[in-house]
Amino acid sequence: QVQLAESGGGLVQAGGSLRLSCVASGGSFRSKPMGWFRQSPGKEREFVAGVSWSGTSTYYSDSVKGRFTISRDNAKVYLQMTSLKPEDTAVYYCALGRQFYSQFRRSEDMDYWGQGTQVTVSS
Repeated sequence: QVQLAESGGGLVQAGGSLRLSCVASGGSFRSKPMGWFRQSPGKEREFVAGVSWSGTSTYYSDSVKGRFTISRDNAKVYLQMTSLKPEDTAVYYCALGRQFYSQFRRSEDMDYWGQGTQVTVSS
């Protein structure tokens, strides 16, 4: 049974930084894309950043491009968040996609999810 466990969330002031971590266990993670999504109250879950199944390409939503950096080390994926804004406040979820699958920017493209970690940015 695949499990994803996030950590690193918390409360930070606007302009600050946080680093989220996600560790996958219980299955095969090679050749599968991984990504980060977030959801704030009253809004749908949205794509934040992802790394392709080959590990060679990264993608970001326009709202975080230039501020967030995703990286991957085998079964671990990280999200370095800088210049945080109050609108970045959300529950952040780590997700694992399908083997050799190129699509990973929609929730329905991902098969496994972590429990989420809260990020709160105060103004």
